[in-house]
Amino acid sequence: MATAETFYDVIRRQGITRRSFTKFCSLTAASLGFGPGAATAMAEALETKERVPVIWMHGLECTCCSESFIRSAHPLVKDVVLSMISLDYDDTIMAAAGHQAEAILEETKEKYKGKYILAVEGNPPLNEDGMFCIDGGRPFVEKLKWMAEDAMAVIAWGACASWGCVQAAKPNPTQATPIDKVIRDKPIIKVPGCPPIAEVMTGVVTFITTFGRLPELDRQGRPKMFYSQRIHDKCYRRPHFDAGQFVEEWDDEGARKGYCLYKMGCKGPTTYNACSTVRWNGGVSFPIQSGHGCIGCSEDGFWDQGSFYDRLTNVHQFGIESNADKIGMTAAGVVGGAIAAHAALTAVKRVTTKREKADA
Repeated sequence: MATAETFYDVIRRQGITRRSFTKFCSLTAASLGFGPGAATAMAEALETKERVPVIWMHGLECTCCSESFIRSAHPLVKDVVLSMISLDYDDTIMAAAGHQAEAILEETKEKYKGKYILAVEGNPPLNEDGMFCIDGGRPFVEKLKWMAEDAMAVIAWGACASWGCVQAAKPNPTQATPIDKVIRDKPIIKVPGCPPIAEVMTGVVTFITTFGRLPELDRQGRPKMFYSQRIHDKCYRRPHFDAGQFVEEWDDEGARKGYCLYKMGCKGPTTYNACSTVRWNGGVSFPIQSGHGCIGCSEDGFWDQGSFYDRLTNVHQFGIESNADKIGMTAAGVVGGAIAAHAALTAVKRVTTKREKADA
């Protein structure tokens, strides 16, 4: 189990210099969208506060959230797991197993009552008393409720824990259920995505560890620092959308020129996430940049909304009543009208000039 060490105690024991620690705080504050003052506050908090115990449990899921988490670049996941938090239990990556692993849960509940974070990847099935997901000899839903009783807060990792995801797709025979439908007496931070971006996951953990409180959440329980804007708002293809320039078929001329993928089913205009700003794989790229439209994997019900290649309807440009089919013609009409007006004005000026010369 974790001792009463701070993050700073741990990294200094590992030989990390004060200069490197300060740089880490500055980079982490910047990745969270905070100003210079936040880096100082972060450094002070990490020097004085004990590491936060974390219990990471798995229900119905594919482990893609864990796969994403271990690839974080800012901060590195090794710094989060080995130094910033005390990851006391994660049955996917921990060395302990069986009764030894179960004993850790008992000890955490008793020793850190009201102080530990319960991170949940996946969701509980409720049908047949939860028998479709057994963990440690018990239905996962039973174990989930038991560990949530004494948790400070619950983090719902990914679309599975946040919304239900493909396990809850119609007709949902196992009755797979989002975490917030089962745990109703604890604050729940939803970090949706299939999977969520690695830096979004570590950023949420870093915020809680640093400030000892939950980040500001939107009405659906998502951290505003990462889910307050649509992918469409910061997409580098947005100017093409506004100009009415769309990919009409895969690998057409518009696709080669990087035109907007809206007509190919891109869900960026209705999806709230940080993909277009934080991006993936250490900030290298994101689906739209690689030539594929957003499938809206951080939104509730995306798995039951039809084909990923069905285009959205009634998404308007410039705040007016025009859809993607009309905007190109409208833009062309405006340009054509401007050219005609310019030509007419030029002709009038020429006639006027000739008359003035004749009168003179």
